Amino acid sequence: MKSEGRNAVRYVIVGVLILIVLAPVVLAADSEQERLASSAEVMEEILKIPDALPQDLLNKAECVAVMPSVKKFAFGVGGSYGKGALVCRTGNNFTGPWGAPAMYRLEGASIGFQIGGQATDFLLLIMNRKGAESLLRSKVKLGADAAVAAGPKGRAAMAATDAYMRAEILTYSRSRGLFAGVSLEGSTLRQDNGANEELYGRRITAQEIVSGGKVSAGQALVSVLQKASPTNESEPSSLK
Repeated sequence: MKSEGRNAVRYVIVGVLILIVLAPVVLAADSEQERLASSAEVMEEILKIPDALPQDLLNKAECVAVMPSVKKFAFGVGGSYGKGALVCRTGNNFTGPWGAPAMYRLEGASIGFQIGGQATDFLLLIMNRKGAESLLRSKVKLGADAAVAAGPKGRAAMAATDAYMRAEILTYSRSRGLFAGVSLEGSTLRQDNGANEELYGRRITAQEIVSGGKVSAGQALVSVLQKASPTNESEPSSLK
């Protein structure tokens, strides 16, 4: 009887140890799924705002990055940080349907005069192949490694200014229901390697995720983009 009791205790201890080891992995995977769900929700809500995100620009975007609820603190000189997802069109020239999401981090410094912190959603449109490939290779400092500009809203996009034409990435924010172009110059966008590993179950780069094509995670976000912009309408010269 004593032997059986000791064996039962051992089984309980082993079971508890297994839970301790596996729980962080399961919770991390859940948190990445939640991040993808939040990104899909933000994207869908932005698309519903009248006269906001220009359809023409979305149709010409090679990739889209969504950063839900980025926390930004500014006390004269402030910082921002957040986690989100990058989704690109598939194919060598980004002409296919939207592919699997890769997890990314947005980090940076900003000059501001507001005191306190507020959660803000950020949307980034990657407008040409050079910008997309830069993001897929390594971290990108906006304004230094990639030309960036605050995105135009609504009919303003019809006026193709030099700033918009030269920009590889157009950036927007939504805070307290207000959607507008915003400067993220100086911020850094980088792959979230740990999150990608948790989400896909192995070490994997953003390039491998995007080139893989098959969508095994983040279906809601991909579906929102595919419905909103099924075809890449970029100028052929920008895809070379």
